[in-house]
Amino acid sequence: MRTLEWVSKEKKLKMVDQRVLPSEFTYIYLSDHQQVADSIQQMAVRGAPAIGVAAAYGMALAAIRTSAKSVEAARTELVAAAQELEAARPTAVNLPWALKRMLSVAARQYGSLDEMQHALLHEAHEMADEDVAVNMEISKNGAALIHDGDTIIHHCNTGALATVDYGTALGVIRMAHDQGKKIHVFVDETRPRLQGARLTAWELLQYQVPFDIISDNAAGYFLKSGKVDKVIFGADRVARNGDVANKIGSYMLALAANANNVPVYSVFPFSTIDIELANGDLIPIEERTQEEVLDLKLHNRKVTPEGASARNPAFDVTPNALISGLITEKGVITPPFEKKLIEKMREG
Repeated sequence: MRTLEWVSKEKKLKMVDQRVLPSEFTYIYLSDHQQVADSIQQMAVRGAPAIGVAAAYGMALAAIRTSAKSVEAARTELVAAAQELEAARPTAVNLPWALKRMLSVAARQYGSLDEMQHALLHEAHEMADEDVAVNMEISKNGAALIHDGDTIIHHCNTGALATVDYGTALGVIRMAHDQGKKIHVFVDETRPRLQGARLTAWELLQYQVPFDIISDNAAGYFLKSGKVDKVIFGADRVARNGDVANKIGSYMLALAANANNVPVYSVFPFSTIDIELANGDLIPIEERTQEEVLDLKLHNRKVTPEGASARNPAFDVTPNALISGLITEKGVITPPFEKKLIEKMREG
């Protein structure tokens, strides 16, 4: 199963609607780039790698649905489409990375509009296939760090649902399990949208990996008790020095892990690195609507009082000093991160 894939006959993008999991497993079909932008903003598709590939297909759709009569006019429309897609979510660097790649394809010389449309769709397919291959390499590299008998705290959702297929941090866990290692996962809920309790738990059930769901504020208890061997999470943007922006709560988890001498690993493809940013303080942090916090219900009754307000940052930044290693398709990178990240980037 791929989280998203192209339907050739209808010229539409098909994706799993992650808003309704785990109670429903259903697909949505997107026919233009505005619908793709909406699906990203509303988190029907989520996870930095999946967002990037979805945006690439959004650009292909913009080219296919264009009303332009010339290649040059279509390029102008594609620039506008890229701006609309990039505005959907500001933190994940895979989004602008994918859009720049698609715009570079659009900038080539073409003999016809049809030729450009074909090239853009081909590039989106390439990016989807690359994502799966990269995730497999990441997972192999990370699984080597997982020992038989390990208990791992995993934050948010970084599995097949957050990518085109297989996953990053959850892919590491999945690979270790497939290798026959007996592991156990503490899945923190990841409030306010509960990606851990809803999505990661659902995925681990499919893979038959043993797990328990824990509330976010129980992580410190388990870390102090000595019952956790590793903390593992993904990344939405990584600065040049190895600071990691990830789902809100990652920073607190890393602080508690460090206080109890538990190693912390961030897992991501190299496309998630923003080499132009010197440190994590420069990473833009998306703040989402307060309703995601205020509309929480318990026993079908709203928890928060009428008239309350909320703040809802979607991400936080974990400083590199709290991170034991960065797990990528190019290997496991240990401190000092900046020098090694730049060297690995130059290799590619």
